[in-house]
Amino acid sequence: MTSPFSVPYSALAAEAALVKADLLRAVEGVLDSGRYILGPEVAAFEREFAAYCGAAHASGFSNGTDSMHLVLRGLGLGPTDEVITAPNSFVASAASIALAGGKTVFADIGDDGNIDPAAIEAAITPRTRAIAPVHLTGRPAKMKEIMAIADKHKLFVLEDAAQAVGAALEGKRMGSWGHAASFSLHPLKNLHAFGDGGVVTTSDAKLLAQLNQARNHGLANREQCDFFSFNCRLDELQAAMLRVQLTHLETWTEQRRTLARRYNELLRPYVDVPDEGPGEYCVWQTYVIRSDRRDELKKFLNDNGVEALVHYATPIHTQPAAKSLGYQPGDFPKTMRHVGRIISLPLYPTLTHAQQDRVVEVIARFHRNA
Repeated sequence: MTSPFSVPYSALAAEAALVKADLLRAVEGVLDSGRYILGPEVAAFEREFAAYCGAAHASGFSNGTDSMHLVLRGLGLGPTDEVITAPNSFVASAASIALAGGKTVFADIGDDGNIDPAAIEAAITPRTRAIAPVHLTGRPAKMKEIMAIADKHKLFVLEDAAQAVGAALEGKRMGSWGHAASFSLHPLKNLHAFGDGGVVTTSDAKLLAQLNQARNHGLANREQCDFFSFNCRLDELQAAMLRVQLTHLETWTEQRRTLARRYNELLRPYVDVPDEGPGEYCVWQTYVIRSDRRDELKKFLNDNGVEALVHYATPIHTQPAAKSLGYQPGDFPKTMRHVGRIISLPLYPTLTHAQQDRVVEVIARFHRNA
């Protein structure tokens, strides 16, 4: 289907076309093998992904939410056990905590849009069991400070790295900082399946064994179920295609980073742009600018052929699903200001300079008219 926008937000078909022949060969190999569930492609993808992230192990899942949920479920959370996370993420982070039986506790964000370590420290109580920092937009959270807090209070750290495959801090990739990390392989992610998928990295062999069993009904073998659990395995077809994508990920990431730097240079006179912090290697799964006239600018972009979105306009603590947690909108003032100013612009490896120039021209024209 042809996009109504001259610069669409995503271009998944164009990206797939770059490696289509390799993808089809990978699919054909799975079809010829007759192995479709938990076979050699999943095992190979897990090894390759763990190595890419600098972790010892990886376990493939049907989606990122299931992967996060089952890590937290394995902690044996009770209704008074608290897990601290950010309020400005996608709802899956808080949902995973609730579905695992725990209580979500939010902490406000810093100027980088990620959870503020000082706010985490202030939110810790005797009931706190874990911290789930989110590497939002593909920008690493302040993991050195977060891990120091976790070590001090003996807390489990689960990185929500759904948007951050390949991101790094001081040369250490996301997925190797916490006790575990959860990644989404949704089609809009930098490394994506052709459908849903997810993966967990960890260097804890005991946790890996637990996760591999938990994703497969809790089965120890065909005849023995040690605990009731879910069916949320990554399948062979997706793993085979993910292996193709993974070989190109570094090239595509550098293309994103080059385009993001070019956006920053061209847009800096008009809006707040997302600069990298010291030691950060950001992968820009979303390229997010900030404007005090967000709604007007977003409409102007869309009206002029540029598909702009917002990730995410409604913070989790104000969602109807979070009502029982008792938060008020004003409880996190930095979050509320942040979500009222953000706009996500088109950014993907096949975005041309001409398309990018069109985005910049529309934003410049909006400010000239204003």
